[in-house]
Amino acid sequence: MGLNTPYTFLIMPTYPVINTETGEQKEVKMSFTVWDQWLEDNPGWIRDWSDPSTAPMATEVGDWRNKLVSRNPGWNEVLDKASKAPGSKVKKIT
Repeated sequence: MGLNTPYTFLIMPTYPVINTETGEQKEVKMSFTVWDQWLEDNPGWIRDWSDPSTAPMATEVGDWRNKLVSRNPGWNEVLDKASKAPGSKVKKIT
């Protein structure tokens, strides 16, 4: 095993699932493309959304407008210039 040894790492998504009849919980690992087919083949199983860390969602919580303006102080100036273009519906962030 040297530096020139090729490695292929496949990181499969992990889906927590729950059986609607028995309440059994487990995790299944499979590619995204296989997930829909797995659900069709296993109608008694559904995605378990009870663990918020596995739910697909935004990673930040809070007022995104304030964060955007505070991290990028010139952003409102850019939006102001864009709002002056003919037919523009762009508004500054308040």
